[in-house]
Amino acid sequence: MPRILLVEDEPAIADTLIYALGTECFEVVHSLTGAGALAAAANQPFDLAILDIGLPDMTGLDVCRKLRETSPIPVLFLTARNAEVDRILGLELGGDDYVTKPFSPREIVARVRAILRRTTPAVEPPAAAKSLLASSTLAHDAEAMRIHCHGKDLYLTAHEYKLLLVLMEKPGRVFTRDQLLDKAWQDPGAVTDRTIDAHIKSIRAKLRNVREGAEDLIETRRGLGYLLSL
Repeated sequence: MPRILLVEDEPAIADTLIYALGTECFEVVHSLTGAGALAAAANQPFDLAILDIGLPDMTGLDVCRKLRETSPIPVLFLTARNAEVDRILGLELGGDDYVTKPFSPREIVARVRAILRRTTPAVEPPAAAKSLLASSTLAHDAEAMRIHCHGKDLYLTAHEYKLLLVLMEKPGRVFTRDQLLDKAWQDPGAVTDRTIDAHIKSIRAKLRNVREGAEDLIETRRGLGYLLSL
């Protein structure tokens, strides 16, 4: 039974979502605050987080940033605002989807199922690429869908994982931002070039956290795109 972390400070909305998700065989843990959600995430694993952006103690974006420091958990944002900048910022922080209130509980359930399908890709790299990656600084565990740097898990989000895997499969090749969007996003038209830059920045930070200088594995070719240098 997939476990969902629901962070929503409006009891009526939370009760409706808990019921809708529960009838579809999801286990829901509800928190009214961002701090409570982070405490819950520290004590048990979750398959997906539904984050209201407008929380009483911090924003849902702040909660997402904190979660991303230790977990690749998929995130669905909820908000009462329909500003494009909020939507773009949420997606660039690693959010997988974004819904504006009011919404249908059935729509939320459908989006949750879609996100969980998207964030568990079944595609594996070719056998030749596997042997190359396993012998380099970066190693890909295809069955666990994880990437390690110097033996340590990078704790990548689903899109970070797909993005880095594209670069790893053809080290030395320059990929344009459009090519990376097409390969790592199911709906590349829903995001912008800035999304790629934000995810590359996040991946580099996680590489640097493992070992100083490891972030230089991803090179920027100005006006062209990115490549992995091994």
